[in-house]
Amino acid sequence: MKKSLLASALAALTLAAAPAAQAVTAASFLTTPSPGPTDMTSPGPTEMSGSPSAGEAGQPFGPGCSQLPAEGKGSPAELKNESLDQALQDIPQLSTLDKAVKAAGLTDQLKSAQDITVFAPVNEAFSKIPKEAMAKVLQDKEQLTKIIHNHVVEGRKTQADLASGTLTTVGGGTLNVSGSGEEYTVNDAKILCGNIQTSNATIYLVDSVLMPEAGASASASPS
Repeated sequence: MKKSLLASALAALTLAAAPAAQAVTAASFLTTPSPGPTDMTSPGPTEMSGSPSAGEAGQPFGPGCSQLPAEGKGSPAELKNESLDQALQDIPQLSTLDKAVKAAGLTDQLKSAQDITVFAPVNEAFSKIPKEAMAKVLQDKEQLTKIIHNHVVEGRKTQADLASGTLTTVGGGTLNVSGSGEEYTVNDAKILCGNIQTSNATIYLVDSVLMPEAGASASASPS
């Protein structure tokens, strides 16, 4: 059942701390290069058969790709040579996410991670969250880390991987994906521009923040 953004934002503030073992698992994944694809998705249409490199993954797609710079800083051609942390700084629509990553202390983790997919909320996605709730989240490193981990999936997901099925986040949460052509969704968020390649990650710009579910089991609460 869909929840209001306000309810999701406030609920995220009350999530209980995950067990220490979970925190170690998520942190270890983000700081240890992956030797190859691992089974982080549910069996079915979205399960990957490999992790394509930036040069093999095709071109960005989606109705919002025209907002990316055509050349120079922040353009797809430049981003494919940058690490994820630098890409977050250079893509104009992701300045708020970049701020959140830095506040959570995850910059180095995202820089050293290998072959991941990030569903990155654009600035307008964060603006949908009430300012007071957003300010509290930015000041709570633990909760902010959980929220960010709920946007990260192991393996470089391609357009075909998003046609139908579920993906498991590095924190243990579940994201439902579906779509075709240029129209794709992840949970209730629309993908504005997808398949943006960096040297160590694939980025999908989304129009909403993917909040962990309140009261869910530990598997849906990223550490």
